[in-house]
Amino acid sequence: MGKTTGFLEFKRINESYDLVENRLKNYKEFTIPLNKQTLQNQSARCMDCGIPFCHSGCPLGNLIPDFNDNVYSGNWERAAKILHSTNNFPEFTGRLCPAPCEQACVLGINEDPVSIENIEKNIVEVAFDKGWIKAYKPEIRTGKTVAVIGSGPSGLAAAQQLNRAGHVVTVYERDSKIGGLLRYGIPDFKLEKQIIDRRIKILQQEGIIFKTNTNVGVDVSIETLKLDFDTILLCGGAAAKRTLPIKGTGLKGVVQAMDFLKLNNEYVDGLKDFKNIISAKGKNVIVIGGGDTGSDCIGTSNRHGASSVTNFEILNKPSNGRPANQPWPFWPMKMKESSSHEEGAERFWSISTKEFLGDENGNLKALITCEVEWVFKKGERPELRELPGTDKTWPCELVLLALGFTGPGSTIIEKLGVETDFRTNVKATTKDFKTNIPGVFAAGDIRRGQSLIVWAISEGRQAAYHVDNHLMGSSDLPLKDDNDLPRI
Repeated sequence: MGKTTGFLEFKRINESYDLVENRLKNYKEFTIPLNKQTLQNQSARCMDCGIPFCHSGCPLGNLIPDFNDNVYSGNWERAAKILHSTNNFPEFTGRLCPAPCEQACVLGINEDPVSIENIEKNIVEVAFDKGWIKAYKPEIRTGKTVAVIGSGPSGLAAAQQLNRAGHVVTVYERDSKIGGLLRYGIPDFKLEKQIIDRRIKILQQEGIIFKTNTNVGVDVSIETLKLDFDTILLCGGAAAKRTLPIKGTGLKGVVQAMDFLKLNNEYVDGLKDFKNIISAKGKNVIVIGGGDTGSDCIGTSNRHGASSVTNFEILNKPSNGRPANQPWPFWPMKMKESSSHEEGAERFWSISTKEFLGDENGNLKALITCEVEWVFKKGERPELRELPGTDKTWPCELVLLALGFTGPGSTIIEKLGVETDFRTNVKATTKDFKTNIPGVFAAGDIRRGQSLIVWAISEGRQAAYHVDNHLMGSSDLPLKDDNDLPRI
C-alpha cells in the first residue's frame, strides 16, 4: 500500500450535507464533496491487511485496496480503470449502495471502516470530469442478437457486457425512460437523473439499442421476440408490491410507496404537474416500513411540505452497535439514520397496523395500531405477539406502504412459460442463469428477489458471461474474479 501507517494517522471523514432548510427546497443532491487531498488521506486509511475481506463483502468483487492505493498516489485514471474492471456503473453504487464492503473492512473491527463508497463515487466523478469515460464500440460483430428485458441496473450491466462481446443488444423498457427503479424508484435528491442520462448516452454510442414504452408480451409478442433474437435475458426486476391484509386498504390515501415515488420523479422530470401526483402537502403522513424505500418516502414527503411525518417499523429497534449474533465481517442489522430521517420524522418500532379508518367519502382519516413483541425460540421461526391494551389511533390523511416486493409480477413469465420458485421468482441458478426454456436466461431481482443495486449489477455481468458462452461456445467476458483491466 502507498501509506502503511495511514490508518493510524487519519480518522474517517464523511461528506457533509447542505443545511436541512436549504435542501428541502428542491430535489437536488445535497452532499458537499471532500477535497482531493482529504480523499487521498481517506484512501491512505486502507490497510495492508493481507486478506482484504472487503472483497468478500462486495458482491461485485471490487478491487478495493487497489483503487484506494491509486487514489492515495494521485493516479486517478488508473483507479478508474480498476474500478470499472468489476463495476459498470460506480456512479450508481457510489451513491446508492449500503456498502457491505465497509462492514467487512478489517479496519472496521475496532475503528471506523475505510470510506470505500465515497471514494468510489469520487473516482468515477473525476473520470467523467476528465473525459476518461468514453464510448467504445466493439471492433467485430458476431451476428448474434440478444433481447434484454428491463433497463434497471442488471439489464444495463448485462447489455454493456454483451455489446462488448460483439453481439447486437436491444434493451426493452415498458416505461418512457431508461433506468428502471434507478429512475422511477430513487428520488432525485439521492440520484439526480442526469447521472443516469450521461451513462445511457455512452451505452447508445457503443451501439446498444433501447426501446422504451414497450411492454414485452403486450406491445411486442413473445413469438416475435423469439423469431427476432437468438437469446432472451430477463432482467425485469421485482415489481409485485407487498400490501397489508387488513381492513381499509382500499381507502383513498392508502398508497403504495413506489407509486408515490414514481409520480414524484415524473413531476421532478417535468412529465407531470404537481396537481397530478400523490401529494403529501399539508397532510399527516405515516410511512409503514423502515427500509430505504420508507426513508425515501420521508424525504419526499418533507419536500412536499407535509404537516407531520411518522415512520412505523414492525421489527424491534436495532442496536447502535454490531449485534453479537452478527459478528464481523458479516452484514450487521444495526441502527441506521438516513439523511431523510434527519430532515424530520418520528420513528416507532415494534408496532403493527391493525386497521385503516375512513370518512363517509372513503377518504383515509386515521389508522389503528398495537404494540408487538417478537418471541424467539431456538430452532423455530420468530413468533409475533400482540401486546394487549396497546391499541392506539393515529390521525392521518396519507399512508405510504413501503413493505417491499413479493416477486416479479410480470406477465412475460407466464407467456414465456418459464418456471418459478416458491417465491414466484424465475427459477435459474447462478451456475449458468438459464431458465427451463432454451435460450432464455434471467438475472437480477426477477431471479433472486428484491435485493441491492450492487447485486443486480453483479448478476447482470455474470449472466452476460453465460449468455455469451451459450451463443459462442466460450466467452472472454470477465466474471467476478477476472481482474483484467478494460478501457473505461
